[in-house]
Amino acid sequence: MQETNTVVDKKSQLTLTEQRKQWFKEFMKPFLVVVVIYITMYMIRNNFKAAQPLLKSQLGLTTTDLGYIGFVFSIVYGFGKFIVGYIVDGKNTKKILSILLLLSSITVLCMGILFTMNNVPMGWIVVLWSLNGLFQCVGGPSCASVITQWTTRSNRGRYIGLWNASHNIGGGFAGIFAVWCAQTFFKGQVAGMFIIPAIVAAVVAVITFFIGKNKPEDLGWNSSEEIFGEPVEEANVDAENLTKWEIFKKYLLTNPYIWVLCVANVFVYIVRIGIDNWAPLYVTEHLNFSQEAAAQTIFYFEMGALIGCLGWGYISDLLKGRPALVATISTILLPVGIIAYQVGTTELVINAALFILGMMIFGPQLLINLSMLGFVPKKATVVSGGLLGAFAYLFGDSMAKILLAKISDPAKNGVNFFGHVLHGWNDTFIIFYISIVIIAVLLGIVAFAEEKRRKKVNV
Repeated sequence: MQETNTVVDKKSQLTLTEQRKQWFKEFMKPFLVVVVIYITMYMIRNNFKAAQPLLKSQLGLTTTDLGYIGFVFSIVYGFGKFIVGYIVDGKNTKKILSILLLLSSITVLCMGILFTMNNVPMGWIVVLWSLNGLFQCVGGPSCASVITQWTTRSNRGRYIGLWNASHNIGGGFAGIFAVWCAQTFFKGQVAGMFIIPAIVAAVVAVITFFIGKNKPEDLGWNSSEEIFGEPVEEANVDAENLTKWEIFKKYLLTNPYIWVLCVANVFVYIVRIGIDNWAPLYVTEHLNFSQEAAAQTIFYFEMGALIGCLGWGYISDLLKGRPALVATISTILLPVGIIAYQVGTTELVINAALFILGMMIFGPQLLINLSMLGFVPKKATVVSGGLLGAFAYLFGDSMAKILLAKISDPAKNGVNFFGHVLHGWNDTFIIFYISIVIIAVLLGIVAFAEEKRRKKVNV
């Protein structure tokens, strides 16, 4: 093509052909930055889950206290996703990510120092952990925004999947690393599970701030679609002449499938957080596992999720962009892991079940986000992800923490659910099974709509 051999930008003085050759090298810089940042964010977030048994034994917190702390985190995190997402959309999200990680690390460091006191005020724990939620709230959407700016629809799924696996790595090793820090540097005190990871996160934040560009245009290049010779999507062209509010109103508020995906994501989070957040406490209280074995449950769940992220995104690309269909299939397979997790009594069975659950639940976890990206322009990537996340955390995550805490807490009376009292760890599984049915139905609706849209385009 004649177009690819001409100079396309006075700043870079590179032809489209040259840009295409250098694209991978330049993209890997911001891509690796968002991967490392997201790993680190989860390292100073999932450490709280692993610390729950010690927070109870060393600081005297109750299961309900832990659920309340998690609930407030979810509320701040959920509202922040939408509000902060709306603010940062269209800005340099790569640099914003590093700044937010630094603020988060400072907050977690203060929390760790607080835990060295003899009498730890509950109010300060809630405030500091909520601030951590505020600083991390747009981490995921901002990472997705950077990747979306650099990729096209034809190759986006695999990179989103690869990146999404980063929080499984961070989440999986967070508990093990936190316990090691406490035992190595703080003689087993829970404060070490927060102080050392926070210091590591601060170093990562400073280094990543100076690496990579937010989008190809920051190098003086063309857009990713122009570089790869793909048509610029109509929504992206249209968004150039719209205000932020007009984009939000046109592509999110009035699209029914956006809302179906938001509701489906609520129930995905009930299952994901309901298992992931409570696994360490479930195996220690219900199955009498050791502290080390409890910390490992997070690792196996997240490693299964890692495989799921890598696999489901690639499968979606192989099926030429059918994320909702693939998500529906993975949801239908979820009960296999749920049943094994419910009836298992040994570390082998429990960890195998958690691995399967992690792999299956991250089908809809990943692909709901990918499906939503197909409905909105690039300028609305962060706010759309924020809206999706707001629903997930305000309703799904908070319900998983508060509702399941009340059901499982032996000191409470359980929850009356349509005339039937749910009480004890075994009854939490009823919530999981109901959620799975709802997820499958809602994603099936979106999958059907995606197929109709594909046929219309092909015609």
